[in-house]
Amino acid sequence: MSLLVVGLSHRSAPVSVLERATLNADAQIKLLQDTVAAEPAAEAALLATCNRIELYADVDKFHAGVAELSTLLAQHSGVGLEELTPYLYVHYEDRAVHHLFSVACGLDSMVVGEGQVLGQIKDALATAQELHTAGRLLNDLFQQALRTGKRAHSETGIDRAGQSLVTFGLEQLSAGTAVEAWAKSKRALVIGAGSMSSLAAATLARAGVAEVVIANRTPDRAERLAQILTEGDDTDVLARAVSMDAVPAELTRADVAVSCTGATGLVLTAEAVAAAVEGRTGTPVAVRDETPAPAAGSLAPAGTDEGCPLDLSAVQGATGFSVMGEAAVAGMDAATLEQHAAWVDRGTVDRRDGRRTPEVEVEAELITALAATVAAGGRLPERRRPEPVVEAPRPAPVLALLDLAMPRDIDAAVHRLLGVRLVDIESLAEASADAPMAADVDLVRRIVADEVTAFGAAQRAAHITPTVVALRTMAADVVANEIARLDGRLPGLDEKQRGEITQTVRRVVDKLLHAPTVRVKQLAAEPGGAGYADALRTLFDLDPETVAAVSRADDRDTSDSTENAKNRGRE
Repeated sequence: MSLLVVGLSHRSAPVSVLERATLNADAQIKLLQDTVAAEPAAEAALLATCNRIELYADVDKFHAGVAELSTLLAQHSGVGLEELTPYLYVHYEDRAVHHLFSVACGLDSMVVGEGQVLGQIKDALATAQELHTAGRLLNDLFQQALRTGKRAHSETGIDRAGQSLVTFGLEQLSAGTAVEAWAKSKRALVIGAGSMSSLAAATLARAGVAEVVIANRTPDRAERLAQILTEGDDTDVLARAVSMDAVPAELTRADVAVSCTGATGLVLTAEAVAAAVEGRTGTPVAVRDETPAPAAGSLAPAGTDEGCPLDLSAVQGATGFSVMGEAAVAGMDAATLEQHAAWVDRGTVDRRDGRRTPEVEVEAELITALAATVAAGGRLPERRRPEPVVEAPRPAPVLALLDLAMPRDIDAAVHRLLGVRLVDIESLAEASADAPMAADVDLVRRIVADEVTAFGAAQRAAHITPTVVALRTMAADVVANEIARLDGRLPGLDEKQRGEITQTVRRVVDKLLHAPTVRVKQLAAEPGGAGYADALRTLFDLDPETVAAVSRADDRDTSDSTENAKNRGRE
């Protein structure tokens, strides 16, 4: 069996695709169950976060496994396989191990170095254990991934390379101002009471907001979170819980709102946000015009280059220039201007019906007026560049919104509302692309490489253990049979004599097997050592079913140990 991961993340797919491929809790459970029911897979675990969906499986065939896992992801996400396939990535064996360990260390996160993914990996393992879809391989893999992530955070300064998605989002909202200074005395609304929302509420409280209002569909969870914030020793924030029905009214009072729920539809529409701002300011919210203005050089002449006194390749490639406008003809003398006017005049006629277009009529009239200027002054004044356009100042936002949900909670149309600033997963992905990397990232990469090597060696060594156990079991059976045969031939032996003979035979067998079994374990742990188990089985003619029985017993022991650990954790 071999480790395979098929998935998509913010690095491989646009946010719009990730948003559509998001799986709710029920879909995640069904996906895991269907994966282990499929022919190529024996184990399965799912890592699903706001910016990644990855399906891990222990498969017996690579190509069949890739096809099956891709199909299952498409079926359960509702995104067609043909549409989803270009955004999927596949990692196999050591590359799959390396990928998960990198994820656990925060190297593959949207914000490099963030530690929240460790909790998400822990949850993924717990879910697979509860559904009994994780066996020895995935249990070992995810547990070592957690240890690798903890080691990276404790032994390096990777925490300095980034922060949680919440902190990064608040930094984007504060637009260069320190989050503490920006958040001081603000009123905050947090929609949702899950892990991300709880982190957002705690972060806002520590940043110095005056009030945090928690809205959640389950009132008990909202009240519990509000109580934790109120009783916390590190803040003096006022926190209270409200129902989801109170969100419109609370939004009118809020300076900043963070939303991260598991809703499949929008929690805040553009209309609701506009109404909240209008209720606060008393004036209707204007919509920003984001239609790009046409470039000054977008009107191309209908004529050919013949007869044109300009260097068209240079002039047309310059932003803000029209070959028929004032900037293009600046500095021309009367003779050149006359030549240019004749060329423009030929180009203004639509060859299909002989009519002039309104746009070039304006250009032609401009040149006529410029000709009069040349007649008076002899030459047009120099004007090589259009005057800079002064943008009207935008009003300072009265409401800051942070959407950390996938699929999104807040309508993307909110971006166009004046007086509102929205930061969502998509804008965070764009901002994080330019985020600086810490020097400690290289140290974490070395830790990952070391842990991948150690995991591979341990798995290869574990692979040969059932064979070694089966060999020693066979040797013990041979000793027992020979002692029984000796009893039949020498019935007069007393217990002391019989015991001495039995002990001697066992010592001989143990000494003969010790060096080969120790050495074969060492060799099997090295790259390419998987064949030693087969060689051992062949040399000693071991029964494959005996080896398989040992493996099954080991898997049961692993399952029992996992269940006992979970039970101890609940006590």
